[in-house]
Amino acid sequence: MADIQAASPQYPLDGMVAGSALVQITPAAPASRLALRARPDAIAPLSKALAVKLPQEPKTSAQGTAAKTKGRRALWLGPDEWLVIDESGADLMAACQGAGGTFSAVDVSNRNTAIIVSGPAAEAVISAGCPQDLSLKAFAVGACARTLLGKTEVVLLREEADVFRVECWRSFSAYAFAFLAEALRDPMV
Repeated sequence: MADIQAASPQYPLDGMVAGSALVQITPAAPASRLALRARPDAIAPLSKALAVKLPQEPKTSAQGTAAKTKGRRALWLGPDEWLVIDESGADLMAACQGAGGTFSAVDVSNRNTAIIVSGPAAEAVISAGCPQDLSLKAFAVGACARTLLGKTEVVLLREEADVFRVECWRSFSAYAFAFLAEALRDPMV
């Protein structure tokens, strides 16, 4: 009889780390992710079901307020589009069931991964390949945007003044990580 072994998830950036005295680049912990499109009639029911208010303004995000949803964020990507990230690994699809209105929800947990860039030079490292103005005045804490990093599309979230979350597709994650690590070599960083 054959041995049965459970498969364990493989994370594309396991073991990767880069940094200097001014910046650290690390893989983010695994998370649940939901690509959400919704018409106006579904925004309030979905906000209630997901326990995080879906933001309505460009470049904004919202964080869950209940104890069990503190690690949940909703990122505004467009007038009817959000990326919901839950660091506890909660089943976001199940949370959406029964929400009223017209919406589309797709679990993209296995499509995306994230890189955390932190430290006093985090802004400079990301700016090496991102056209977005990342100054605190233009891109405040909680700001998010779909943008480019080098040659790949990313969703960028400023979690703290010197901490960024770079969401990208798994297939581009090694490139994005290597790009950020190479940016550390810039003498200005």
